[in-house]
Amino acid sequence: MKGVFSFDSIVSSQSNPKNMAKKQKIFVLDTSVLLHDHKAITNFEKNDVAIPITVLEELDKFKVGNDTKNFSAREVIRFIDKLSGHQSLQNWTPLGTGKGSLRVVFHIKPIDLDAEKIYGSDKNDNKIINAGLLLQSENLKKDVILVTKDINLRIKAKALGLIAEDYETDMVSNFEEIQSNMFSIDGVDSEIIRDLFNKGFCDDLSILGSQKVDNGNYILKNEKSSVLAYYNPFIQRIERVEKEYAFGIKPKNAEQAFAVHALLNPDVKLVSLQGVAGTGKTLLALACALEQSKNYDQIILARPIVPLSNKEIGFLPGDANEKIAPYMEPLWDNLKFIKMQFKENEKKHKSILEMEESGKIIITPLAFIRGRSFSNTLFIVDESQNLTPHEVKTVITRAGEGTKMVFTGDIHQIDSPYLDERSNGLTYLIDRLKGNRLFSHIKLEKGERSELANLANDLL
Repeated sequence: MKGVFSFDSIVSSQSNPKNMAKKQKIFVLDTSVLLHDHKAITNFEKNDVAIPITVLEELDKFKVGNDTKNFSAREVIRFIDKLSGHQSLQNWTPLGTGKGSLRVVFHIKPIDLDAEKIYGSDKNDNKIINAGLLLQSENLKKDVILVTKDINLRIKAKALGLIAEDYETDMVSNFEEIQSNMFSIDGVDSEIIRDLFNKGFCDDLSILGSQKVDNGNYILKNEKSSVLAYYNPFIQRIERVEKEYAFGIKPKNAEQAFAVHALLNPDVKLVSLQGVAGTGKTLLALACALEQSKNYDQIILARPIVPLSNKEIGFLPGDANEKIAPYMEPLWDNLKFIKMQFKENEKKHKSILEMEESGKIIITPLAFIRGRSFSNTLFIVDESQNLTPHEVKTVITRAGEGTKMVFTGDIHQIDSPYLDERSNGLTYLIDRLKGNRLFSHIKLEKGERSELANLANDLL
């Protein structure tokens, strides 16, 4: 898979010189930005970058551990240390050709506005604001901009007259465009639809027009009939899509039929399923994984752990397995549902139990498999909207020969306080890889869990 996928940073107002005003800028980076993207310091073109001393202290707290944020903290610390060499970081240190300079800043002079006094607290956020205000008072000919993923910190900074903005380098700008993944084409000749039903394929690509997309999904119809189809980029023809059973689970609508087709298609190595709760994302992914279990050495279901109420799982009672159990329960629920489709003495029910006992199927937190490489594995990442773009890239680059990866999630239900619809890893993945012949994206919109669940999604 080497060389197939490109994950270069998306160009934004922070890294595109065409969008820069002529006035030189100083960008003050918050800890959340550096943990989100450890390369952030180098993404501001010829403008200067300042790191508050408080941010270095916070990075020090994050440097120990195996999570992505711990990796990012260590990478940032190493980068700054290597860059500075024997120089003092109180002075502006050049970042390299075509870049600005870096400086560590802390509050050593009185300033007109003191965030700690105004907000009545010496918490780190207020110290970071003060660092920005200090730079603002020292650099009247430059715009000083605080960059942070923390929305409330941006608001507090703006309230004191300090410009503040989100980190936009890996944000998806054309957010609405990635939502459409299925095309409905009217007025298709009856003979073409008949060929698709009888032969299973059609070579007349003109009917797709400008909507021809690698692995694109289509509902081709006229007044009398319709057929589900997709464009096969490997042999360049339109092929019929049927509603296939996958380990006892049958698609209930066209979207689910397209999803099952992509999940079972051996040519498609990377699949993303995006949709609201109850649309069947995780269930379909797991059912299709079980259907193909003979083709893979191992099936792994993983999900990121996003602690509730900003508390790490260490606050929960019990040992490691007991701490993570509540986070993994939704995955076990889907596996139990599939097992319930068969009686205990049936072959498929027994095969699931055997896979669980032998370790062929594993359900685990994503952090527990960091650093591993996966060959001949079907890897499902659930709730991937809670990953950063860097984390998604890290997971995919671990794929070895014979591995297929599936990312599921709802970009409208993000638990991480520093991600949103435009900056999360699932949105980034869909945007960056759309149109690649190894990738298929299906947006599931129709809920199939229950009438009550649909009512909540539609009206609440």
